Amino acid sequence: ILFALLFAVSLVLVRLAIPADLSSDASWVESGTRQVTLAASLMPLAGIAFLWFVGVIRDRIGELEDRFVSTVFLGSSLLFLAMVFTSMAIAGGLVTSSTNYSEKPLAEDVIVFGRAVMLQISNVYALRMAGVCMISLATIWLRTRLMPPWLAGSTYLLALLLLLVVNLSLWVTLIFPAWVFFISVLILIMNFRQTHAAVAR
Repeated sequence: ILFALLFAVSLVLVRLAIPADLSSDASWVESGTRQVTLAASLMPLAGIAFLWFVGVIRDRIGELEDRFVSTVFLGSSLLFLAMVFTSMAIAGGLVTSSTNYSEKPLAEDVIVFGRAVMLQISNVYALRMAGVCMISLATIWLRTRLMPPWLAGSTYLLALLLLLVVNLSLWVTLIFPAWVFFISVLILIMNFRQTHAAVAR
């Protein structure tokens, strides 16, 4: 839940600060300094919370774990997180270089290149890894029946959406934290019901 909230806030801050189109306008480096700095401060906390989420998922799988699919899930999760950190570090580096070395401002082509690399990492590669993470977890749920089949099916659909149409809208990225939020709440509810049923016995 913390990952979903922190990641969504960071993402919205970055999207509002940095224009999506790769024009030559580099004024966002100064106008979006506060938003990008705050987003860069929140993202490491979101990453820690995401690792906790991955740990909870693997703990629930337990002895039912399929090594092949679980390896894909863990690997895609870690790659997603690493790419998100890299993308945010590039944004933070551009802003920091511009504000701390104002006597020698960054060239516009450097800013445009940095923004293009950042958007490619976050919107193409990181989101594809998020989609792979969702697909592998949905496959685990179908095999182990730890979650209802409708959840696995809807996860497949959302993952395909991330894999295929993410380039059409930058806001599609919010699908992933919303999915993590829903799964986390569902796990809490299931754990509460199991605990309540055990106490009732």
